[in-house]
Amino acid sequence: MQTRSFVRHPWLWLLLLLFALPLQPAHAGVANAPGANLEVSLVTYGPGDTYWERFGHDAIELRDTVSGEAYNFNYGVFDFDESGFLLNFARGRMHYLMDAAPTTQDEGWYVQAGRSVTRQRLDFTPEQASALRDFLLWNLRPENARYDYDYYVDNCTTRVRDALDRALGGVLKAQLSTRPGDMTYRQQTARLMSAQPWLMLLLDLGLGPYADQPLNAWQESFLPAVLSNQLAAATVAGPQGAHPLVIAGELVSPNRLDTPPATAPDLRLPLALAGLAVAAILLLARRFWPTGFTLLATLYLLFAGLAGIGLLVLWLLTTHHAAWANANLLLFNPLALALLPSAWRARRGLPASRLADAVLLLQLFALLAAVLLHLLPGTVQQNQPWLLFAMPLWLALAWALRAKRHL
Repeated sequence: MQTRSFVRHPWLWLLLLLFALPLQPAHAGVANAPGANLEVSLVTYGPGDTYWERFGHDAIELRDTVSGEAYNFNYGVFDFDESGFLLNFARGRMHYLMDAAPTTQDEGWYVQAGRSVTRQRLDFTPEQASALRDFLLWNLRPENARYDYDYYVDNCTTRVRDALDRALGGVLKAQLSTRPGDMTYRQQTARLMSAQPWLMLLLDLGLGPYADQPLNAWQESFLPAVLSNQLAAATVAGPQGAHPLVIAGELVSPNRLDTPPATAPDLRLPLALAGLAVAAILLLARRFWPTGFTLLATLYLLFAGLAGIGLLVLWLLTTHHAAWANANLLLFNPLALALLPSAWRARRGLPASRLADAVLLLQLFALLAAVLLHLLPGTVQQNQPWLLFAMPLWLALAWALRAKRHL
C-alpha cells in the first residue's frame, strides 16, 4: 500500500510548521491556527503501476482557511536503505514512518504519475479539528513517527482512519463495525494484484485462513478506496440531528492508469484446467516420451517442495500471521522433494522405490484430508483453486511413478 520508497525526514516539516511559519506576523498557518480556521479533508490516491502501489494510498489534509496554507499528513513512508530492511520485510517486521508535506507538493507527485486524486472535505467541529491537528503534530515527532507495519490491520490507511476516528470521538468505528464488508482480505488482495498475475497467484498461495475471515466495513477500510466510500456514508451528530460527515467531494485529478477490476478474479477454473492439462501431459509423456516426463515431473516436484518450505517458513519463522496455518501445506510440502529420484528412475522405465511409494501414499492421504476440510462445517480457508490444481497432478504422478507395477 506504500507509495513512496524513501524517507523525507518528516521532522523537518514539523520544524517548519512549528517555527518557521510563526515568524510571519500576519500568517498563522496550520500549526497554530485556531480550530475554527482549519478544514479537514481525506485525500485518496488511486492505485499505481508498481506492485507496492496497487492498494492505493491516502492522507489527511489540514488547510488554514485564512492563510490558505495546506499540509498533507500520511503514514506510508518506508526506507529501502534502513539497516536490515529486506530481512525485516521477509520476517514480517516492517517499519514505516509518518510523513507530512505541503499539499501541492504531495498531490503533484501523484498527478504526475497519472494516479487519481480525490479530496473529501469532512465536517469537523473547531474542537475536533484542533484536536486532530495537535495529534498529527505529536505523531510527526521523530520519536513517534515510526510504527510497525501490517498489511491488513496497521497500515497507512488504518492509521489515517484511526486518527480521524480518534478526533471524532469513536463515531467512525461505532458505525463501520456494524456494517458488513464486501470482500475478504484474500479477495481484495487478488482483485488489486490481478494486473500482476504471477504475484497475485503467489500471494493467494501464501495466504492462510486468516485472509478468508468475514470482514466488517471497519476492517475492510484497510484500503484507501474503501475508507473513502465508507466515509461518504458516515454521519455525525449536530444541532439539527445527524448529517453526513463528508461535506463535499472533489476529483482533483482523474486516473490515467489501468484501474483494478471491481471484483476478484475466480481462480478455480483457470487453475483446474491448468492442473488437468499438466496431468494429461505427464501421463502421455510417461508412455511416449520418458525424458519429457522426467523433466516435467521434476519441475512440478521442485515447485511443490519449495512452495511447501516457503509456507512452513512463513508459518513458523515469521510474523506474517495472514500466512499461518495454511492448508495448502497439505497440497505442497517438502516431502515432494523425496520423489525426485523416482522421477529420474522413470526415465529408464523403472518404477518408484518403496520409500517413494510410502511418500506417495502419505501425499494422497494429505490430498484426501484437504478435500475433507472443505466438506466439514466451519471451514475458513478458501483454497479450492489450488486443490483443483494439485489433485489431478498428484493422482497422475502417483499412477505414472508406479506405472511398471500396473503392467
